Amino acid sequence: QVQLVESGGGLVQAGGSLRLSCVLRGRIFSISAMRWYRQRPGKQRELVAEIRSGGQPTYVDSTEGRFTISRDNAKNAVYLQMNSLKPEDTAVYYCNVDFRPTPRDNNFVRWGQGTRVTVSS
Repeated sequence: QVQLVESGGGLVQAGGSLRLSCVLRGRIFSISAMRWYRQRPGKQRELVAEIRSGGQPTYVDSTEGRFTISRDNAKNAVYLQMNSLKPEDTAVYYCNVDFRPTPRDNNFVRWGQGTRVTVSS
């Protein structure tokens, strides 16, 4: 059973920082892409940042320069460092991973359980 375990959300004042973590646990042969999504109140879920194997990270415009996505391949983990947080960053943040359990498998996708980030003004 493969699962994603997220941590790091919480309440922070505007201008503050938080670091989200997400670890993929279970049988894993390879990970092709790791992403962070968020769902703000009353909004649809949106992609925040993505990092692919051997590729440059990409960000949604509103977070570029403030958020940094990184991955630790040895730990099957992805992180989101969020700086200069704004009240409009308040959302539930979800990690999302494309992976293959074995060399014979096609890609699977897993979602984390979500972690709430609240930024007060």
